[in-house]
Amino acid sequence: MEEAQKYVWEGAIPLQIHLHESEVTTLPTPPPALILAPRIGYLPLLVPQIKPHFSNALPPGSPDTVWFDYNGLPLKWYIPTGVLFDLLCAEPERPWNLTVHFRGYPSNILVPCEGEDSVKWSFINSLKEAAYIINGNCKNVMNMSQPDQVELWRSVLNAGNLEAYVRISSKLKLGTVGDEYADGGGQGQVKTGRVPVRLYVWSVSEDFDDLEDAPQIDSWDKISYINRPVEIHGEEDNMKKATLGFTQTLPRESTIASQSHSFAVTFHLKPLFEESHNILSSSTWLAQTIINHRRSKP
Repeated sequence: MEEAQKYVWEGAIPLQIHLHESEVTTLPTPPPALILAPRIGYLPLLVPQIKPHFSNALPPGSPDTVWFDYNGLPLKWYIPTGVLFDLLCAEPERPWNLTVHFRGYPSNILVPCEGEDSVKWSFINSLKEAAYIINGNCKNVMNMSQPDQVELWRSVLNAGNLEAYVRISSKLKLGTVGDEYADGGGQGQVKTGRVPVRLYVWSVSEDFDDLEDAPQIDSWDKISYINRPVEIHGEEDNMKKATLGFTQTLPRESTIASQSHSFAVTFHLKPLFEESHNILSSSTWLAQTIINHRRSKP
């Protein structure tokens, strides 16, 4: 488990980030910035590395909020980088070519972002949601001390600090699979765990044989998401039954739209708990299972 946990935590995506042509003020055009971005990180957290690279090519004046796009689609800053990559790149593109903008924030598409502070509170709110799904309340998160809150956020900000993350998150009692406990007769039982999962559903209006042939996502209107708990009983078979059962929570309009419709999915564990990492590492299996399951319906 520790090896899988470390593997997921250290996952990264090579990015090649280009400055939008409308903001280039020098010749020659500045080369793209090459960055290895943590999968569990967020794009706005990369700005301190990107801005100095393009500073000499930017037009004068104070820049607006920095934002990114992929093939013209503005990227939602509060979705982890790894989830964006899995969702938007049916055929993995390495390096992933993104465009950065320092002007013209698309406020009609993206919610406002005030830099790291906005990302931090988005993460904390996600943590509260997850705690509520697991425990029925979020008191442990609400009562987290300021030093613990700072250290937890720093462990996400500096994605290599897994030890700090585990140390602080363990205090929040967010275990997804219960330990054995003794009942009145002294017999050990295993509590059912609940994994908080956010499932992103991509509705596609045309048929295709392979996921690599899927049309490009050009609007967030084609993406919906569902928050659901998945119950885990501690056994692999039960785990698979739980994930297969979770496919039944897809929106009704998606399942009845057309016999030729296909559905590409990815999922985001929110947040990345110690016990949840093994599920995240099996995301490819889950996605393929759901696609096959939906396409085999008569």
